[in-house]
Amino acid sequence: MKRKFPTITPYIALSGKTAQKLILALLFSCPFNVFADNSWSYHQESDRLTNRTYSFALSPLPPRGLYDNIRLEIACKDNVLQVIIDADDLIASQDSAFDFEYQIDKKPAVTLQMKTFKDSKRKGYTEEYAKRIVDDILTGQSIFIRVNTMIREVLSAAMPLENASEPIKHVVTDCGLNLSGSAAGESAYSLSQFEQEFGKLPPEQQQQVLSKIKQIITETQKALLIEK
Repeated sequence: MKRKFPTITPYIALSGKTAQKLILALLFSCPFNVFADNSWSYHQESDRLTNRTYSFALSPLPPRGLYDNIRLEIACKDNVLQVIIDADDLIASQDSAFDFEYQIDKKPAVTLQMKTFKDSKRKGYTEEYAKRIVDDILTGQSIFIRVNTMIREVLSAAMPLENASEPIKHVVTDCGLNLSGSAAGESAYSLSQFEQEFGKLPPEQQQQVLSKIKQIITETQKALLIEK
């Protein structure tokens, strides 16, 4: 009698048709956000509390595995422009301030403060700096953002901007705001660009520039008082 030895089940090579069916099954079983679209999109929704319609431009999700799951929104609610970030992770306590940093292309990073909504710890916004952020976004090809959380972790994400112009402009128009020179096709000169170029000047020239700016502001304030 031949002695029987325990055997190891061999791997079975899949035929071409079987492999194709398996791949298709996997594709349909995966959530759609795994294959995130690179396009910004324009949306209109109704607020459940006020029953008023508001609009927003929504960024694509950043690539999984490289960045945190964060989305950026440019919204117009009650004729007020907002820049909103929506994250899966905790950012800060409800109605609390936190540091937000963004960088357009290779320009210097800009740091400012956002605030979580009163009913959320994962979603923050700014109205004060919304127009500045929008103006900067419309001058670039990509944006990199960082969010400092309450547990001292840093969330980060990168998003393309080459197709963001149309939906964002639509939202800005909904708010009745004028676009910056860059959006109108003129040469752009944002505050971040000024800060970058100003920092390259020698101290004496910086003082001269500041003196001229002060003079311009003073004259502008006088003109406004005369108009009133």
